Amino acid sequence: MPWIRSSRATLDSVDRHELIYPACTRKLTDVQGDIRSVWQHTRLEAMRYVVAIPGRDGELLIGSARQPEMTAAFLRQQPHENTVIDITGVAIDDRVIAMIAGFNWLNHCAALAGVQPEKFARTLTNFRKVVRLGQKWWDTEGAGSRCAQMLTERQKPPLMLYLIWSDYTRLAKEIASASIYGASIEQAREALELQLAERPAELKAALASLPETIGRLEAAEDPEDLAEPQPIRR
Repeated sequence: MPWIRSSRATLDSVDRHELIYPACTRKLTDVQGDIRSVWQHTRLEAMRYVVAIPGRDGELLIGSARQPEMTAAFLRQQPHENTVIDITGVAIDDRVIAMIAGFNWLNHCAALAGVQPEKFARTLTNFRKVVRLGQKWWDTEGAGSRCAQMLTERQKPPLMLYLIWSDYTRLAKEIASASIYGASIEQAREALELQLAERPAELKAALASLPETIGRLEAAEDPEDLAEPQPIRR
């Protein structure tokens, strides 16, 4: 899967001290300190727990036949507060423990970035509600065939991988926004003036485009939505 390769490549860069880690502590003047990279890398930092689980039982995350088992295991698991996890050797339990650790990491990053507390209140509780809805979906007759049809049509059925990726993406966006721009457009201006104080030309351009930048960020559902359009070559 592409995100697995991206996660490993990003963490390899961190290990080589090429990137500041956690991503939420970067500034605009740092390498890959732009909002898109901070959002993308924060999400990958959370997903690294899932990637790190040994074994190749990927069907727990993406196999339609295993989703009732996977959702039940998640709802059965007691929450924990660890961002360093011990592997039990039981694949399904380790997957769930890793997913919860990812949420814990995002909570940690939210505190570092200064995200407004109400935006991160009850994150795991809210995700459990999403998983319960997914569980009901998989319990209905014909769920497997509906899943296959949705995948064919490039839609996203409630596979556990999609559920966790979607929630991590949403939370990582809040973290990236707070870390780079703060909680309001006024704070964003102040952050830009502070971070780009020694780069007047960049500061002027950033301030001029700030309303458009904030608008694009608010509308974006994925870091790739912030990618600059490629010029058309003739």
